[in-house]
Parts: sequence; structure tokens; C-alpha cells
Amino acid sequence: MMYSLRVGTRWLLLLVGILSIEYATAQLNMESKLPVDAKVKIGKLENGLTYYIRQNKKPEQKVELRLVLNAGSILEDDDQQGLAHMAEHMAFNGTTHFKKNDIVSFLQDIGVGFGNDLNAYTGFDETVYILPIPTDKPGNLDKGFQVLEDWAHNVTYLDDDINGERAIILEESRLGKGANERIFRKIYPQLFEGSKYAKRLPIGVDSIIKNFPVNNIRRYYKDWYRPDLMAVVVVGDIELAKAEAMVKKHFSRLTNPANARKREYADVPPYTSSQAMVVTDKEATGYQVAINYPAIKKSPAVTIGDYRKDLIEQMYVSMLNERLQELTQKENPPFIYGAADFDSYARGYQSFNAMAAAGTGDIQKALNALAEEIERVKRFGFTADELQRAKKTMLAHYETAFNNRGKTESADYVEEYMNNFLVQEPIPGIEKEFEYAKALLPAIKLDEVNAVSNAFKDQKNLFVYMSGPESMDTTALPSEKDLLAIIDARAKADIKPYEEKAVATTLLSKEPKAGKVIAVTKYPLLGTTDYKLSNGVTVTLKPTDFKNDQIIMGATRPGGKNSYGLADKYNAEYMTAVTGAMGVGGFSPTDLSKALAGKTVNVAPVFTTISDGFHGTSSVKDLETMFQLTYLQCTAPRGDTALFRAFVQRNKLQFAKISANPQAAFVDTLYKTLFGNNPLAQVIVPNSAYFDMISYDRVLAIHKERYGDVSGMHFVFAGSFKESEIKPLIEKYIASLPATGKKFTIVDNKVRPISGKKTFVVNKGKEDKSLILAFYSGETPYNEDMELKAQALSEVLNIRIIEELREKIQGIYGGGTSADVGKYPYPNYNFVVQLPCGPEKVDTLVKAIKKEFSDMVAKGPDTTYLNKVKKQWLEQHKLNVKDNGFWVERLLQYKLQGGNPDRFVHYEKYVKMLTPKDVQQAAKLMFDGNEFVAIQMPENAKGGTGAESKKGF
Repeated sequence: MMYSLRVGTRWLLLLVGILSIEYATAQLNMESKLPVDAKVKIGKLENGLTYYIRQNKKPEQKVELRLVLNAGSILEDDDQQGLAHMAEHMAFNGTTHFKKNDIVSFLQDIGVGFGNDLNAYTGFDETVYILPIPTDKPGNLDKGFQVLEDWAHNVTYLDDDINGERAIILEESRLGKGANERIFRKIYPQLFEGSKYAKRLPIGVDSIIKNFPVNNIRRYYKDWYRPDLMAVVVVGDIELAKAEAMVKKHFSRLTNPANARKREYADVPPYTSSQAMVVTDKEATGYQVAINYPAIKKSPAVTIGDYRKDLIEQMYVSMLNERLQELTQKENPPFIYGAADFDSYARGYQSFNAMAAAGTGDIQKALNALAEEIERVKRFGFTADELQRAKKTMLAHYETAFNNRGKTESADYVEEYMNNFLVQEPIPGIEKEFEYAKALLPAIKLDEVNAVSNAFKDQKNLFVYMSGPESMDTTALPSEKDLLAIIDARAKADIKPYEEKAVATTLLSKEPKAGKVIAVTKYPLLGTTDYKLSNGVTVTLKPTDFKNDQIIMGATRPGGKNSYGLADKYNAEYMTAVTGAMGVGGFSPTDLSKALAGKTVNVAPVFTTISDGFHGTSSVKDLETMFQLTYLQCTAPRGDTALFRAFVQRNKLQFAKISANPQAAFVDTLYKTLFGNNPLAQVIVPNSAYFDMISYDRVLAIHKERYGDVSGMHFVFAGSFKESEIKPLIEKYIASLPATGKKFTIVDNKVRPISGKKTFVVNKGKEDKSLILAFYSGETPYNEDMELKAQALSEVLNIRIIEELREKIQGIYGGGTSADVGKYPYPNYNFVVQLPCGPEKVDTLVKAIKKEFSDMVAKGPDTTYLNKVKKQWLEQHKLNVKDNGFWVERLLQYKLQGGNPDRFVHYEKYVKMLTPKDVQQAAKLMFDGNEFVAIQMPENAKGGTGAESKKGF
């Protein structure tokens, strides 16, 4: 009788649960329209311009501005291909209120960096201008709005400016050229056969860019840059009324043309038959195969019911991708990477597509496996366990976003509002979205998710393509008929349902024996607390309110790959990748992913050239899980010979043809030459043969040596935690870790760049493109002051490179420098220059950059350039000091390398102290040592550099 009562109670509770779910769902009327977040104000001016305004104080004293144009390359006439993109460039070349380059100069003066902050992009159906404005000084915001207004209707389009920009656009086009671009150019028209999308890639056509009459681009600007196709987005530390007044002041005066052209949307017709393509290129490095179903029209989500359908589709895709990922982890995997999605380049359409990368493996095997997994889902759908994990994962995503409401960066909101304007993406706000997720997800049934396949499973007309290297001796490439035959065969094959494997629900089989915090030290300057633990490990705590639901962990100590000699080079190099591929504790990577479903947590070992450590992140509720994963990494690394072999095979297949890529081959030769072919030099370009040199036993032994003994390790935690709550977890999971007291040190393996001055040229690659890489290096006593000066030198030169090498010489689209002054493994400095360009400009650019260097040595920078750098740094620092990850990074750096924390806390003081003479001093140091200049030229290039030449390698 008692047993029956328990059964009855169980069913009663289940019934109550079901009724609760149905009741919660019933409260949501599926026909109700999705609301608009009340915190955003949406308005429309009389001229048709739409605006979005939201006050948001993260970050403080900053406003994100966007000019969004609902027009892109799809609207170009035949003689304008590429001019939508060029029109975006021209906005920076002069307007009614800003002469050429004045916009960039003004923004740099107020701390906005060109490229990293100030930017723009052109797509098929939209053009977007990105303008973040610091508001710490009066007038900045009004001038920022003036820039935005000028872009909208006051670009001057002078003949000289148009003609001068042609070369820069062609350099941008040149950057993308290579095997992947050549393959894409063949496949893309077939993918969108019968649609205008097939002929309107935003980068355009080089011959048109070179020769178009200047009035063609003016015609594009006049036709499409008009207020009824525009939105202005304003999000940041600004009152709504003030922002709205500024929008009206600057944009009410815009007018639409008298006979405005209709903004039409391109159709994408369905495939009329199944087709296949096999595209090869001698510079391709690996095979890929893709299955594309016909595009279908996709309406934006308007109602709660639409929102629910989108949730179902997202879960379908995530579960399918989990299965494809699982296939890559099998011994002798069919492909090295696989993915599926509902997506399309075309506005208003989506198509189901799936791809697999096979490296240099069997492309037919890859396509068979990909097609079979899709067919398995069509026939049998997913399992109840898979659905439950997908629900947990999705709900955790919403929960984290909800918990961090009020701490969301303005730039994130901007993206939402842009998409609302362009594609009517709903913007109910995270409060409502979390409410919907909690109500809708539990009631979604398995057959509803499985029914997503109905959208494409009966489609008979597909487009299948394969791309990759030209036929290899050991690989017979499939024909187009073979590709289609594989799809047909899988549709008729005997396929078994997916088998769900039971997975443990607890990470630890045995509870650790807790240690103790034996000493506590406070550091008021940093706002941190240090613990010394009973096992000798030290911990720094930095509680913050930067996010409501984010905790970041880091750990470090001296050690790293340099601790191992030549015999262990590849064991050490790939140790963390190999152990990550085998799992931890009793869990394979697949099983661990299942066990962690619904948790926002991640932990991984970090193994640099000079240090051992960890990196982890978690939500507040999953903090203990992060500790448990860390404990398992140290005490229970998992060995799995099958997964080890799968890792080796995947990587061998991925990198077997890497040298076919001209730039990869160039960089590989460059680094080997730079370090005098020292076998201990760091791996820059992986080689398939390296993976045969990895020992399963030795990798596990190295992992145990580095993480099985945590002596000298220092942990840092920053984020939304309370010291009273995290302390017991530290004692239980960190103070319990094994520590022998062994001394771990940083090892100098004596790897050095070659000395003296050397220039050499490598001829490699079919495309008419070159790359200049220059390295300046030497040894010098380390000090933090010189490190700051060297970084200032680099940033000043980056501004000069844009002004001189891009705008005046018109030799590059993008390029720049970086500087580093290091303390370990030996006191040194290095300065790197990277300039992608055309072969005809190599000598000019080398001469120009060396002149910039010599000018810096002779007289230092002009004060205006240094002031721009300082302002940008100070603006960035305002963001850094409220970022948990940045705090963890800096605190770990102080523990590993030492230094003065005051330089971080009072960073502004040290930046303001910098003078042109300081930068000049850095230049004298950087450019008075070793000089190594490497130049990649096309394989058929002739002469011109007077340097040592290497024809092939």
C-alpha cells in the first residue's frame, strides 16, 4: 500500500508539473505581437529617417553612434559594381564640414582610433558607419553628430579624391585574393543562380574600380543615400531628450530626391534541378564539401508564436551541430570539422546548408558522413535527452544575459537596433526574452523540434559542391555525378537511429579533502585580497560589480614549454590541445559537454613558452563547477588512445597541404630564417609531420608534471562573487591540490633572432600580391617605462602609416606595427612591421617606412601625433579598468613578472608624462639593433628589391 501511495504521489507531482508548464504557456498568447523594449525610443522624422535612442551608462561618458543605410551592393547598376563599397570609403575623404582626412584626425584627437573604433562596412543590402564618441569634453558629441550628418548627405566626391581612392580599394581587393577567393568566385554564382546576388559581391569588380567615370559613384550616392532608407542609432551616456534634439537638429534637413528610385529586394529562385561542382586550386590547403538546399522566404518574427518557432529552429541547429562535432572525435573521423545552419547572404531568405572540412582526407567519406547524419535526423529526429540538454543550454544563455542586465555595453544594444531597422529583428528586451524563454522552452515538444526537418527534407533539388587542392597522387577526387550519387545513396540507405549514451551527472567521484587559508593580506591600492593556502598556493581575490553574473579565473607560475628540450618539442607544443581532445576525469569531451549542459562554465590549462596556468569563466551559480573542473585538470587528466589517434589524424589531415598556401609557406620560411633554423624555435606554422612526433605517454606525463603539482601556482579571481562565499570553495578545491614544494623556474632556451641586417625575398604565389614583414630586435635591460615608450612609438607610427603609406603613396589598404619590451625568457625588445601590398610598390614602401623610422630617431614625433595616441589609450583604459578579464590578466602579469601596480591603477599619470623625446628614445633603441626584412613576391615577379632571393621551398 505504501509503495502504491508513492507511485501515486510521483504521478501527482508530474501532473502538477505538466499543468504548471501548460499554465505558464497559456499566459502567453501566441498571436500577441512582440513588444518593443520600453527603454529604447524609436521615432521617425518627416523625411522618413528612423531613429533609435537608448540611455545606457556602460561605459560612462561615451555614446555609440551609427548611421545605418538600408542599401548596399545589391542596388548597384551594372556599371557600378563595387561602388557601394567605395561610397563608404569616400565618406572619410572629405565632406562639407571636414576636408580630406579631417574626420579621422578630429576623431583621433578625442580618442577614437581609426579602424579599431571608427569604422564602416558595406554588405549586399546595407551600409553601416560606426562612430563611438567620448563625451568627456563639451562639443565632442555635437561634432560627432555633424560627422554622421555629413556622411548622410554632405560627402563632397571631388574628382581627385575619387581617383585617389581607387588604388586603396584595389589594395583591399588584393588582400582577399588567393585560392579561397578564386574558389569562391566560381561557386558563388552557382549558389545564387538566377539571382542578382550572384553578380553583386560588395568588393566589386577590379576593372570597374579602375575605370568607372566619376559620375557613376555620385549617381549611386544621390540615388540611395537618402533619409527614407536611413536610421540613426544613439546609445550611451546621454539623456533621451538631448539625443532626440540632436537627431532632429542634424537630420531633419535631409531631403529625398524628387523621383526616388524604388528600393527593390532581389529574389532568389529555387533550384530547378540538382547540381554539383568540383572546384580545385593548386594553392588550396584542404578539401571542403557542402550541401545546400534551396532558399526559402523567411519572414521576421512578429508574434510570440514566431519567437517560439525561432527558439525551436535554434535548438534544432544546435543539436545537429553537437552530433557533427561528436563525429570529429571518433577514431578515424570522417571529417575534421562539420557544421549546419539555416542562413543565407540574401535578405529575407534562408536555406538549410551543411558543410564538412576533410583536410586532405577522403572527401567522399566526409560527404557520406555529413549526408548520413542529416538523413538520420530527417528520419528519426533527436532524442529526448538531446532536447533537454539543448533547453538547459539555451535557458542558461538567457539567464546570464538577464542577470547582467544593466551592465550591458552600449555597443551590444546598437547591434540589436540596427538589425531591427534592417531586418525587423524583434527587440522586446532581455527581461521579456527571459520571461518568454522560461515559459516557452519547457513546453516545446520533441516532435515539434524534429518537424523542423519538414522545411527541407522533401526537397529534391540541391546544390552540392566540393573544393580543395588539385588531385593528389593518393586521392581520387569525386566527379560531380559522384557527389550527387552519394546524396541519393544516403537517402535510400539503411541508417540506424542515434544511440544516446548515459553520462554521469556528477563531475567528482570523490570529494577532495579541504585545506585551509593560513594567511590573509589586503592590498588597498588594487582593491584585492591575497590568500596563502595550506599547500603553499597563493590566491588573489578582486570582487567587482562590472558584471552581475561573471567570474573570471586565471592562474600562473614560472615554467612553460621552454622547460622541455628538443626531444619533447612537439609533446610540449601540443600538450594542452591533446589533453583537451581526450577529456578530463571520467568524461570524454562529448560526455563533458553533455554533463555541463545548462551550465555557463569553462576551464582550460594555459601553457606558454614561460608559464603554466589556467583560464576559466563561470556564472555565479556555476562557480563550484569551475572549481571542480580545475581540480579534475590537476588530479585526473584523462587518457584515451582512440581520441588521441583521432586528434593526430585530424591535425595531420588539416595541415598536410598547408605549404600550398603561399603566405603560410612564406611565414614558415621567414621564421626559420629569422631564428637561424634553431630547432627549438617556436612553432609558427604547423606541419603534418609534427603530429607523428607526439607521444601519447609523454604528453600525459608532461601534463602531470605541469599540473599534477601546483607548487608556486598563483590563482586570481575577479568578478561578481562575495569573499565569504568563494573562500570555502578555494579551501576545498584549490588548497586540496597536490603541492610538493618543488621550485619551478622560467627557462631561457637561448633561441635568438639572427644578428645584423638581412633582407631576403621569397617568390611564392600566383596572385599579384606581396607582403613586407620586418623585424627589429635586440637585448636590453627591462623596465616598464621603456615598454610604454615603445608602445607609444608603435602607435604613432601606425597613424603615420595610414597618412603616408595609405593616403599619400596609396600603396596599402591596411598595415601597421607592434612593439614589445620583454623581461622573460631574457630581457629583449622587438618591433614588427607588416605591410601587405602590390609587388610594384614594395621598394617604395620599404623606403617610405624606413624614412619614418629615421625621422623618429632624428627628431621624434610631432606632439600632435603623440597626443592622439595618449587620448586613445586613456579612452581605452576607461573600459579596461571595468573589465574583469583585464584585471585578471594584469594581476597575473604582476605575479609572474613583477612590476609596479601603480602604473596600472594610476595609468593616466604615466601616459600624460610621455613626451616626444621619450618616443624618440624608444626609436633609437628599436632601430639600432638587428634588422630582418622579409618580402614575399609573386612567383613570376622579376627583380626590384636587390635582396637575397629564394625561389621556392
